[in-house]
This record gives sequence, C-alpha cells and structure tokens, in this order.
Amino acid sequence: MAPAAPTAAHDRALLEARARLLSRRWFFGECGVGLAGIAAGTLASREAAAGLAKPSPLAVKPPHHAPRAKRVVYLFQAGAPSHLELFDPKPELTKRDGTLPPAELLRGYRAAFINPNSALLGVKFAFQRYGTAGMELSETLPHIGGIADDICLIRSMQTDAVNHAPAQIMMNTGSQQFGRPSFGAWTLYGLGREAEDLPGFVVLTSAKGTSGGASNYGAGFLPTACGGIPLRSSGDAVLYLSNPRGVDRAAQRASLDTLARLNGLAESRFGDPETAARIQAYELAYKLQSSAPDLMNLASESPQTLARYGLTDPNQPGYARNCLLARRLLERGVRFVQLFHEAWDQHGNLTAAVKQNCVDTQQASAALVIDLKERGLLDDTIVIWGGEFGRTPMVQGGNDGRDHHNRAFTMWLAGGGIKPGHVHGRTDDFGFNVVENPVHVHDLNATLLHLLGFDHTRLTYRFQGRDYRLTDVHGTLVDGILA
Repeated sequence: MAPAAPTAAHDRALLEARARLLSRRWFFGECGVGLAGIAAGTLASREAAAGLAKPSPLAVKPPHHAPRAKRVVYLFQAGAPSHLELFDPKPELTKRDGTLPPAELLRGYRAAFINPNSALLGVKFAFQRYGTAGMELSETLPHIGGIADDICLIRSMQTDAVNHAPAQIMMNTGSQQFGRPSFGAWTLYGLGREAEDLPGFVVLTSAKGTSGGASNYGAGFLPTACGGIPLRSSGDAVLYLSNPRGVDRAAQRASLDTLARLNGLAESRFGDPETAARIQAYELAYKLQSSAPDLMNLASESPQTLARYGLTDPNQPGYARNCLLARRLLERGVRFVQLFHEAWDQHGNLTAAVKQNCVDTQQASAALVIDLKERGLLDDTIVIWGGEFGRTPMVQGGNDGRDHHNRAFTMWLAGGGIKPGHVHGRTDDFGFNVVENPVHVHDLNATLLHLLGFDHTRLTYRFQGRDYRLTDVHGTLVDGILA
C-alpha cells in the first residue's frame, strides 16, 4: 500500500520543528549574548587579567636607538611659499628681471601651468643678515631673523610632484598616492602615545583646508588610532563633544561601559583591530570632554605670552592661536602636532600676498620656538616649517606671480638634534636647480625618523604582502643638518 500523502497539518508541524532547531542553533552559535558569546567574553576578560590581551597600538614603545627628540610640531605652509622671496637671495635673478631664462636652464623642464620660456621675475624683497652667522633672510621675516641662531635653513629641498594635492601628500606620507600613512601616524605607531586624556597626534588648521585633505594626516593602513585628530579652533574642540541636553556624566559613563562590553565581545570573537580602535576612540572622547575645554581656554596665558604670539584676542581663531595651542598640546604630552595653513599659492599678486602671509604667520612661528626653548622643551622637540614645493624664477600672472617649482625650495627646522644657526645646501643663481647638498623629501623623512630614534629602513608595516615604510625604498640620512 502506498504511504499516505502529507497533510497541511503535517507540513506545518515540520516547519515549526525546523524553526525551533534553527532558533536553538542561532542562540548557541550566533547570538552575541548567548552562551558562546558569554564564554568568549569571559575568556577575553581572563586573558586581559592575565596580561595576554593584545597590546594597544598606542602603547609607549622603545625606538631603535637613543632618540634626540620625542615629539614633533610641523608648521605646514600649504600652497608652497616662494623660497625666492623669503629664504634664498638671488641678486642675479633680480638683475636679469624681464629677460628670458638661459636655454640650458630649461632643457627637459616642464612647468605646471606656464610656458617655461616665460621671462624671469626679479626677487620682490630685500634681504638682511641675522644671527651670529649672518643668515640671509627676507626683510619680511624679522621675527624669524630673531631666531636665526636656533634654526637650520635647508635651501636644497627637492620633491617629485608638481601640483598641490600630490605634492602635499608626498611631503606628508612619502608617496603621491592616497592611502599611505602620514609622518605623524608613523611617529605615533613607532613611539606610542604618552598623553592619556589627549590624542597622540593632533591637527590644527587655519586659512583654508589643504588640497590633499585628510590624506595628509591619516593613518593609511596603520591602525586607525595612529591617525591625526583635527581639533576645531572655536566651539567644541571636536564636534558633538558636549553631552546633549538631558544626558549627565553618570548616564554617559554607564552607556559607554555597556558599549565597551558589547564591542569587547565582538573584538574577542572576530579579532578586528578596528573594533579595538573604536573602543579607544569612545574612551578618548569621554576624556576629552574634561581635557579639551582646559586646553582650549587661553585665560591662564600671560599678557606677555599672548603679545609674543601676536594675539590681541586669545579667542580669535587663526594661525597665531594654533601656534600657542601647539605649545600647550606638546607640554601636555601630545606626541605630534601639525598645523596646516594653506595661503601660499601666489600665481599672481605675489608681492602683497607674501607680505600678508608673513604678517599672519612669522611672528607666531618664531614665538613657538622661543616659547619651547624657554620651557626646556625645544631640546627634545623637532620644529618643522615648510610647504610642498617652491616657486619658479619665471613670471606668471602678468608681472607679479610665480608657478609651482619642485626642483628647489627651502624649509627650516629647529630643536631636537638639529644643527642650529646653519644653512644647508645651495641653489644656482636663479634658484632653479640645487647645486650643492640636495635633500629629497625621502632624505628629510629618513633624518627626522633618525632623530626620533628610528632606522627608517626598519620602521615598517606589512600590508598586502609587502613591508611598507615612510621612505618607501629611498632615503639617505642628511648628516649635515644634525647637531
């Protein structure tokens, strides 16, 4: 006899049995608050208590050798300041103003925008000697002249890129490609974070944002926690840092503790480093609610200090205030502070714009060096001032502008093992090519890492099957700028 055909009631009973089975499997194997999740959470807690948990990527770590510096402040002048108007006097260029450049100078050369065969443009400002060594600087830089005995002027910088975004990214990450870790991120990855209630890498901006954007200070493929944290100049230092109405400190702490437990379960199960970074970010934001208001409040600064930085209104956002905030961050244990001031792209209106930029930035830049020195911080802090490239000796924009120029430009450094009162490198009579002691971006980064205690060839991170480093496969130590 043939078996009876299944009835509707039989089918319904079979589906209900399967649903119960799936629910049990889901509860035991998949539910984050089920037995498997509880067991994993308990195991993770025991490992943490026994010291077996993964160390934080921001834990303080020893460098490769004894460092000369342990912190950095990078005053990045985005847009590319003209080395010819500021740091590299060229009387021959001024003498030949309005004439065509020598043909041999332009052989194989391609400018970003102008016809390379444009007329030469004489230097717009006079130069004066400063310091015991008679360092020549523009008349627009009297405050920088006042610290001439503390700085090292590198007149022989070179880079590969000829446009702003790739050049900025290369200066800050060692590559023209998006997605590489920044110098600040490498520093934090190598040394770890000292400050408990502030980020290890802080970013402050004035003027306008940079062409390269967040790639200039990002973590790339390093742990996310190594990236730069932008702080705002007014209002909350970080958006939404203040609690919303109706949420007090106790309620927020309770919610963060619950969130941390849930994220901890996810981390113990999946091992995703981004989950650990998220936990740390929540905790740091909670601490910032107490530390940031005190940091941003300049009421405790003396009138003499405010005057030194050129601050008539301590609450007025801008470059000068950011320089003073940089000092306050460094003395509170922040490892790396980077200021971005994009105002130096003078394709036209060169004379007036450079003069105004110097008014806006040079007093505060010098004040920061003096302030750090007086507080005993300059000896182990590297101060860096510079942009992404220089400007052409040839004219652009009628008779008062210069194009991008990557073959030669100037930066200055101070503190942290840098040779003070020293001029390194030399360009030709037109400021066009480097003729003595060239320093490529990779060489500069290799030297800066050396001062921080690292062999740049050994500070690496494995990603997608290869070891990456800040200097890629390049970089030579620049002994001539070391004290």
